[in-house]
Amino acid sequence: MKDIVIIANFCRDFSENDNGRFMYLCKELSKEHNVEIITSDYSHSLKKHKGPVSISWPFKITFLHEPGYKKNVSVRRFMSHRAWGNAVAKYLKKRKKPDVIYCAVPSLTAPMKASEYCKKNNIKFIIDIQDLWPEAFQMVFDIPIVSNLLFTPFKRIANKIYSSADEICAVSKTYVERALGVNKNVTKGHTVFLGTRLETFDKGAAMKSKVEKVDNELWLGYCGSLAASYDIPCVIDALSVLQNKGIQVPRFIVMGDGAKRREFSSYAVEKSVNATFTGRLTYDQMCAVLSKCDLVVNPIKKGSAASIINKHGDYASSGLPVINNQDSPEYRELVDSYHMGLNCENGNAFDMADKIQYLLENAEERKIMGINARKCAEEQFDRKNSYKELLECILN
Repeated sequence: MKDIVIIANFCRDFSENDNGRFMYLCKELSKEHNVEIITSDYSHSLKKHKGPVSISWPFKITFLHEPGYKKNVSVRRFMSHRAWGNAVAKYLKKRKKPDVIYCAVPSLTAPMKASEYCKKNNIKFIIDIQDLWPEAFQMVFDIPIVSNLLFTPFKRIANKIYSSADEICAVSKTYVERALGVNKNVTKGHTVFLGTRLETFDKGAAMKSKVEKVDNELWLGYCGSLAASYDIPCVIDALSVLQNKGIQVPRFIVMGDGAKRREFSSYAVEKSVNATFTGRLTYDQMCAVLSKCDLVVNPIKKGSAASIINKHGDYASSGLPVINNQDSPEYRELVDSYHMGLNCENGNAFDMADKIQYLLENAEERKIMGINARKCAEEQFDRKNSYKELLECILN
């Protein structure tokens, strides 16, 4: 029996409906091993401190205090993560030495402190890269020269974390290759998409949707954050282009919340596009609404550090064709190789409009692509199968 510590800054609520990556790993590993997850008491998505966990799980949950922040890109956020990372370092020193530490990246301070602790105490250190920092922030705060000067120290920290890992896991091949580029000891990483458990998705999809669908109405779905890096205006523009051509366009169902929600909603009104903004939904309700859509859209602005992300797994699980303008080569290749949707030029509303029109006018093609999308979910995104690689990596 191993003593396993998982460190993850951005966890969900550990409720019965928690569908997070680290929740899944904790539940599976705790069947035969001692598991403790160290996480923050601050919710990044809700921007408030978390309440107590109401369910008794077979693993230990340790909340360490984080001051918190209101804006995703701010000095206060970096200070908050730094404080939490220092709290993690302090906690590890007083805790019994584990056999292995499995650490999510980002944030950065906690993984850096954990890597130093593991090296000093000869403990296996495994990283699981969820996003690329500081690259993700540089996209938002992109000022020539200034950005490079500002984020260079963070890049050094990231490189130190990557280079010190005994094993490298990540949610995309792109992220694995980034870390392998500075790690001289690891020859092969583990690419395991965030994914979902198809049984969980299907259970939610079978529920009654809170958003009612009119007979013969088509829906174009989006789920996820409503932040600066998500190009919802491009989708609205594309639908507006089709309307101006006299084409009956699908109702745009936008599931999620974020700093840009009001701005995006107002833009849809300005363009006279029929859009429904549901706000944040529980995972099962998101599945229920998504399953009622006819096609989905993945609009991410040019230069984003994002590669394979949460919504990709949910889109594939829904068995719907995807309209994709994200310029990540990894996801574009996945869409093409499975023939589960259409890629379009990033930021080009006219090209997106053409692709939407094609799928609107070709119901049989939508059906074929949807079947292929579900096949992709079964082969690439179902945690029941794909997460075996992570579990073996931790226990090897």
